[in-house]
Amino acid sequence: MKYFLFLISIILSIWSCKSPEEKEAIRQVNLEKEEARRLDSLKVAIKADKKALELKEAIDQKVKAGFNGNILIKQAGITLLDTAIGFANFEDTIRNAKGSAFQLASLSKTFTAVAVLKLVEEGKLSLNLTVKDYYPNFPYEGVTLRSLLSHRSGLPYYEYTFDLKARKEKVYPDNQTLMKWFEEANPPPKVYNLPDHYFSYNNTNFAILAAVVEKVSKQDFDHFLKKEIFEPLGMKESFTSRNLGYSLETQRTFGYQNGKRIPFDIYDNVLGDKGVFSTTGDLAKWYKALKDESIISKESLREAYTPRSFEYPGLRNYGYGFRLWLNGKQQTDYVYHTGWWKGYNTIMFFDLREDFVIILLSNRYNRNVYHIKEIIDILHGEKRETTVEENILDE
Repeated sequence: MKYFLFLISIILSIWSCKSPEEKEAIRQVNLEKEEARRLDSLKVAIKADKKALELKEAIDQKVKAGFNGNILIKQAGITLLDTAIGFANFEDTIRNAKGSAFQLASLSKTFTAVAVLKLVEEGKLSLNLTVKDYYPNFPYEGVTLRSLLSHRSGLPYYEYTFDLKARKEKVYPDNQTLMKWFEEANPPPKVYNLPDHYFSYNNTNFAILAAVVEKVSKQDFDHFLKKEIFEPLGMKESFTSRNLGYSLETQRTFGYQNGKRIPFDIYDNVLGDKGVFSTTGDLAKWYKALKDESIISKESLREAYTPRSFEYPGLRNYGYGFRLWLNGKQQTDYVYHTGWWKGYNTIMFFDLREDFVIILLSNRYNRNVYHIKEIIDILHGEKRETTVEENILDE
């Protein structure tokens, strides 16, 4: 006992002689060792090595089917697959890298929805107010922010409504220009239905939401996303199509379809429905923020993940800016969004209960991007009936 106490006294004496910096360094080393042991244990628990091999085989089949882009798959914080495939720029034979930024297309709607809900939490927006409350000259009555978020507005599609005007006038409209065109149109473009009559996926809804965010926040939507979402979450490789100059600092990809590069589109300055460029790594941070409920409240996210379209029976549904996959009891099993725009097609698909996220970003159009049933089965660890169809959903 005396010998033991003697050793303790020596250790305490040595420890007391160490500087605060040395003590902190030792503490950090111990924390790192503890975290490494935790991760090793977690990898065993989720059978990470086995899943990684199976996922590689599944992705090899996608490559044979023509996939070109980046893929990141994580479960319980463990990276199971992180790969860059093919070319960011085919003309100059610049290969995709893990930091390559892709146009997210409609996957951008998840950011728009969170931006709106964030302003609602701050008391600056109300989902029950109409577009006319923010734009008095808007020609349509009764279109609430809630109906925009859930694609239940019945509004006309801006891409077709103003296409001739934009090309004739050689204008690259932004969101405020679109709002002005709606206000000045005489007669107003014909609506497809009355507000809240039924679900109809429509890019106009989220382009208007981004315009409302700009007006209320008094910021360009690009700047709002950067200040309120990207920077707080450490998404340093994310930007929008209005800020392609940023791509000089990162590796931007180009979209391809039918073997041709798609040029800058006349509607690329319209944000909210599309327009965010990001990387698989940054999207993993986005998933973590949604899972940890660190960007908006649990209550707001619950609203976003609540199914709001039951006109058409089935498992697919929509909340506020998020697509939902339901189980047989009409409860949400999976949350996701897909995207397609000018050669790019994308999907981010996640299960909050089993804590996995699947991210595929492609810059050469290929419908195989949406075929992820095998990947889901692997992450579940068994060939079970997931109720997910082979083809999730195209845009």
